Amino acid sequence: MEFRDTVSYLLSRLTTAHRNLLERSVQEIGLHSGQVFILLELWKHDKQRQVDLAEKLNLAPPTVNKILGGMLEADLVTRERFDNDARSTRIVLTQKGRDIRPLLEEKWADIEQQTVMGLTDTEALILKQLMAKLLGEEI
Repeated sequence: MEFRDTVSYLLSRLTTAHRNLLERSVQEIGLHSGQVFILLELWKHDKQRQVDLAEKLNLAPPTVNKILGGMLEADLVTRERFDNDARSTRIVLTQKGRDIRPLLEEKWADIEQQTVMGLTDTEALILKQLMAKLLGEEI
């Protein structure tokens, strides 16, 4: 088998290149790529438990803990205890965490443009549909 001729090889190379693009782009606004996905989840539903974030992002809890450590230092989130659940803390967006959204949306639009550059609109749509299918998601 020639590894370079497989979908898995190309997909691995592509994901590495895309992750590097994402990291460089969001670094310009003071974020790390892992923080982006925590923010996306909290913007959908604030005040989530750390374990729930880990599950939704398919990450190990220690990985999420490390990401959150940087977010706490950067004042993007805080941890709060809730009266009705004394055992569990929730991750809560700070004002800074809410305010960074427009900057990230702008960067994300740039990333999207660079990602599909060189593809026709039809090719970009097909790529998006195929990736969603591989992930078992619907668009």
